[in-house]
Amino acid sequence: MSALNQAHCEACRADAPKISDEELAVLIKQIPDWNIEVRDGIMQLERVYAFKNFKHALAFTNAVGAIAEDEGHHPGLLTEWGKVTVTWWSHSIKGLHRNDLIMAARTDEVAATAEGRK
Repeated sequence: MSALNQAHCEACRADAPKISDEELAVLIKQIPDWNIEVRDGIMQLERVYAFKNFKHALAFTNAVGAIAEDEGHHPGLLTEWGKVTVTWWSHSIKGLHRNDLIMAARTDEVAATAEGRK
């Protein structure tokens, strides 16, 4: 287990600082399967998970939704037949916060125990 998936999110206000390039470079190594995407000038973390069918993909979506609700930090979730795309970013600061990397690591943990992964 990494330090990221052991951590909990902190309240993120609109004036909270975005993650620094230096911290991002260090922490991204703990979640190597995630990609950094920039949409409308907003940096986001994204990963696609593969599943055997829609039922397993939906169960994973619900499990990610549960950990998101527990932390009060919510991703973009696109559930399709055989895959789920998870996108983390902090809406309030329009970019990445340490919380997003924490939740990406915790999402990987959920995926590691998910049924029906390809």
